[in-house]
Amino acid sequence: MFRKLLLPSLLLFSIVSKSQTNPIITSWLQNTTGIMGRHYVSGNPTPINDAVLSNVQTVQYSANWSYASTKGIPAYITGPFLDGNPSLATNQNAIFKFPLNPVQNTGTLTNTNGGNIGVFINGVALFDYRDGVSWKNATNSLAGGPLGGMGDQVWNRDAVVGERLGFDCAKGHPAMGNYHHHQNPSAFNLDLNVISTVCNLYLADGLYMIDSTQHSPLIGFAYDGFPIYGAYAYQNVDGTGPIVRMKSSYNLRSISTRTQYADGSNVTPGPIVSTTYPLGYFREDYEYIPTSVSTPDYLDEHNGRFCVTPEYPAGIYCYFATVNSNWNSAYPYVVGPTFYGVKTAVKVTSITEAVTTYTPSSTGPNIQNINKLNIRIFPNPASDLVAVQMNNLANENIKIELFDLEGKLVQNTILYQGSTIAYFDTRTLYSGDYMIKVYAGTEIFSNKITILK
Repeated sequence: MFRKLLLPSLLLFSIVSKSQTNPIITSWLQNTTGIMGRHYVSGNPTPINDAVLSNVQTVQYSANWSYASTKGIPAYITGPFLDGNPSLATNQNAIFKFPLNPVQNTGTLTNTNGGNIGVFINGVALFDYRDGVSWKNATNSLAGGPLGGMGDQVWNRDAVVGERLGFDCAKGHPAMGNYHHHQNPSAFNLDLNVISTVCNLYLADGLYMIDSTQHSPLIGFAYDGFPIYGAYAYQNVDGTGPIVRMKSSYNLRSISTRTQYADGSNVTPGPIVSTTYPLGYFREDYEYIPTSVSTPDYLDEHNGRFCVTPEYPAGIYCYFATVNSNWNSAYPYVVGPTFYGVKTAVKVTSITEAVTTYTPSSTGPNIQNINKLNIRIFPNPASDLVAVQMNNLANENIKIELFDLEGKLVQNTILYQGSTIAYFDTRTLYSGDYMIKVYAGTEIFSNKITILK
């Protein structure tokens, strides 16, 4: 592939490269086979095919920057948004510019903000905790109380709590067409405690599935250029110890009224704590409690830590998509409320320097080569659910079947083109051994699993 960009007084060449090792260049999910997005509409569990390419289309880099070009549309199905949100996930036609070598901010910390604060590896936007609504004594009303507009910015509503009804199965929703996640981008029905029923009719797979036995994958980059991981990692920052859940150091305050912040300062009163406005409904309901070095699995005030990961064997500062013991999203969710590093990433309309185009070593495995899909089946043994995960995107739909050991077909499913996860609900199955078969062209991958009740 050869590409050149002609600007008014500058001829820029793009060279093809596969030799890069920097994860902010190599980790994006590139769509090289024309996989399109899909969406549900309310009342129809059959997805509608969109005419917009999914995931990331192009990755380019210079001596100091990485550029990811994306439409902002995931390969997994989006929608519906059952809170009345009239928007759909639409083409963002974005180029995101990230530093190759992010640096710590040693000056005044930068707050996260409304709108994009990072990008997931599939080109989908990351937002912080907020939904742009705060408490105020005004005529506007939402959810039975005086919430409306931007408010007075004193008691800021938590989007993950306040907008839960409007999240699709993959825990995302659009803002004026800009589809985004505020939280861990794993489907609701994959959590240990399922707190939304939207997946019952509108099933989607999300970006990844939590696996408590493996270091979570790199799932994105914050706007300061530092990587974002899923919920589990090595216990110790040097890459040793067992795989453990990374824990937020933010805790709900023990309050019944909202008249002070955690630092003791008096503020305009918010609503009393109630079933309508429970603790956690507002960002200011939390306080940060630092932990000692003896508990390295607790994160800092930015929701991260410096540590060794599979992609960064020398170590780097990392954010984590935090969840509680039930795998439900835990504040501050991904990044925030301040950035660790210098916020330098931006959304640009064009590239104004000479760049090299990065082409991954595998441009999406051919369906005939099943080994390139890097299939993982977990947990094993299982009780309620079995996941089949591909570490590479397939370029066609893949049939997956579950058999008992007498050869009877028990369940079947499809891993759709451009997706990475399919799963079986095993709650109604008897205890015993079963066989999963994955069909890719003329090849079959088989794996025995055990169901325990």
